[in-house]
Amino acid sequence: MKKIVMTGGGSAGHVTPNLALIPELQAQGWSIEYIGSEKGVERAMIESAHIPYHAIRSGKLRRYFSWQNVRDPLRVLRGIWQSYALLRRIKPEVVFSKGGFVALPVVIGAWLARIPIVAHESDFSVGLANRLSFPFVNTICVTFPAARDKFKNPAKVVVTGTPIRESLLQGDRAKGLQFCGFQADKPCLLVIGGGAGAQAINLCVRQALPLLLPTMQIIHICGPGKTEPSLGQQAGYFQLEYAHAELADLFAASDWVVSRAGANALYELLVLAKPHILIPLPQRQSRGDQIENAHYFEQLGASHVITEEHLNPENLAQAIQTVQGKREKIFAAIAALDIQPAVPPIVKILEAFDVKT
Repeated sequence: MKKIVMTGGGSAGHVTPNLALIPELQAQGWSIEYIGSEKGVERAMIESAHIPYHAIRSGKLRRYFSWQNVRDPLRVLRGIWQSYALLRRIKPEVVFSKGGFVALPVVIGAWLARIPIVAHESDFSVGLANRLSFPFVNTICVTFPAARDKFKNPAKVVVTGTPIRESLLQGDRAKGLQFCGFQADKPCLLVIGGGAGAQAINLCVRQALPLLLPTMQIIHICGPGKTEPSLGQQAGYFQLEYAHAELADLFAASDWVVSRAGANALYELLVLAKPHILIPLPQRQSRGDQIENAHYFEQLGASHVITEEHLNPENLAQAIQTVQGKREKIFAAIAALDIQPAVPPIVKILEAFDVKT
């Protein structure tokens, strides 16, 4: 049986595209194993998909000073050795990397073992792990055509889009409303603060409830440990820490979405053609990738953006009204993007490295 090793972690955004690829890879006869960090979010996500998981040590790739930066190169070296040993034992036809700090030692380990490597970059701006990995990979897939120019060797770059879970396209509005105990004749706002939950968004939404609830119902995915017990019985407001199998139904139930601007979340909104408001992670907390993602689609008319610095209950309520007023223009802008499924082209690229076919 042909084998593939996948890697990527540190945040859910480095894992969900891998999860989207897994069903099609399995359907094509691939045996899949995963290399990730010991305590990263990817471990639970991958193990819940019943994929064999191998944990390695890896240093975090920081852009700021920390005394841990002194020790992290040693952790990366250890991770490279662990990855090399694992890959020599597993003997996959190809390694697929979704980036994140844990991916770099796996990529270098694969290169040392002379195993082909395909990577994927979701954002316009290239993540540090993918920048460092680029010399070692055979092919890198990107979500947006504009990202091709960010690499020194465009011949290695293929525009594929970002894989999204097929299940998200099969949501049932009635089931989503029933899950929340909501009415069918009142519009619904879905708020997603990212995998860990965004405190600024959570606080603003709760402060805005008196402005919003008279005209809409709100589904609020708050993040682990970030629900507000005092609002548990608030009519028209349903909060949960994290959405699992029900996420597709919650998307189907929603008329608008408020979200961070990570490339994976944004791509899902575009594929689902959901009018949305993006609140990108501020520059001080990131490399600016979410800001770049958000403003690109704002310029195309597909997204409405509020910077976190300007986020308050009044601006949020006004933004929802604005998005509602230009729904048809937003739908037209999203349709003009002509977004195609990303799973088939990526699987085709991976199949090319199966030497037995």
